[in-house]
Amino acid sequence: MYEDANKVTKEAADNALKSFSVVTKGFQQIAAESGEFAKRSFEQQSQMFEKLTQARSVEKVIEVQNEYARSAYQAWVAQATKMGEIYADIARQAYKPYEKIAGKAMEAGNDAMKHAVAEVEQQAA
Repeated sequence: MYEDANKVTKEAADNALKSFSVVTKGFQQIAAESGEFAKRSFEQQSQMFEKLTQARSVEKVIEVQNEYARSAYQAWVAQATKMGEIYADIARQAYKPYEKIAGKAMEAGNDAMKHAVAEVEQQAA
């Protein structure tokens, strides 16, 4: 019994470490991706300001601003989608080590329920 408890404890600790490692790598990926997005956004803003300084009419200024707003919004939506996918992947990968344990727990619960039902039926008879 103690060997089983030690095995389960070791397995749980190993799974927690695997899960923590996945989450850590995921957050590093998120940080890198966020940094790249900020860099791209800054470059996009710089280009927009450069175009604004070269504009010779109010119509051109409005055109540049509209173009910038459209492209900035599209970039933001793409980035939000990408970040959502990264977060979902982190969650899936972090849960993976626990899938086996969850299956074992379900089996143990089912076995215990069957045993309890059998005992109740036996006492009723």
